Amino acid sequence: MAIGVPAKTGPAIEPYDFRRPTTLAREHSRVLELAFETFARQWGTQLTAKVRVVSQVTSEQVVMQTYDEYASSLPATTTMVLCNLSGVTAKGVIQFATSSALSWISYMLGSNHLQTAPDRKFTQIEHALVRELFDDALEDLRYSFGQLLVNEISIDGIQYNSQFAQAAATSDLMIVARFSIRVGDSSTDATLALPAEALLPQLGQANPTMSTENARELVTAQLGSVPVDVSLQLTAAPVVPSAILGLSVGDVLRIPHPQHRPFDVTVDGQPLATAAIGANGARLACVVVTTEP
Repeated sequence: MAIGVPAKTGPAIEPYDFRRPTTLAREHSRVLELAFETFARQWGTQLTAKVRVVSQVTSEQVVMQTYDEYASSLPATTTMVLCNLSGVTAKGVIQFATSSALSWISYMLGSNHLQTAPDRKFTQIEHALVRELFDDALEDLRYSFGQLLVNEISIDGIQYNSQFAQAAATSDLMIVARFSIRVGDSSTDATLALPAEALLPQLGQANPTMSTENARELVTAQLGSVPVDVSLQLTAAPVVPSAILGLSVGDVLRIPHPQHRPFDVTVDGQPLATAAIGANGARLACVVVTTEP
């Protein structure tokens, strides 16, 4: 009887979409991850102060997607806070579960335990509280991103259907950050999508290259800033190896350097100038008297 042998599991393989080869450069990704992590800490502190329950926000992933891909990954019914960015047609999006927002509101209104509620649109009072909550979150976003986010950002409105909320064209690239939010004993997921055109210009060029047309000037400029060792030398004295091997304390070596002649200023043995010995405060120094052409 044959005994089945479990198949070996290889490394996880992620499909590559050749229709959308654009991805974040490694250095850009790291800068954005740090910015979103800072925002997550600030957001968690702000939630704790607002809902009066210990809250924590954790940044889990930062990717670049088209808006169509981003919207397709969201639940059909959810809360999407749309944000205007000055000078940019596409809008930013802060997305989270409506039921989670309703539980936050119950804490803000004085409840001391988790309130479960079905997903529904906010009432006028709830809408005002959510808007106030995320006005403060946008302040944290501006602080966390600093010079990465130069556009003014403000809340435009709230949508509840991810398929109908046209925050951007389907092919527009978005920087999408995914968060895990814990308020009290409840946890939920949230996303923040910002138009790539609002962030990438501040990140600079990835793996920049320089033209080789002025290579000589570039090399000369670089060599001009390389540190070198400068030596002040006497005239060399030729000595046979037997004299070197027989050296002992008290021996005298004659150096054929006239007392009136300046010392040689050399770099890696190459003479560049002559200089007279002197002093600069408590340190020895030399005064250049001639230079080699």
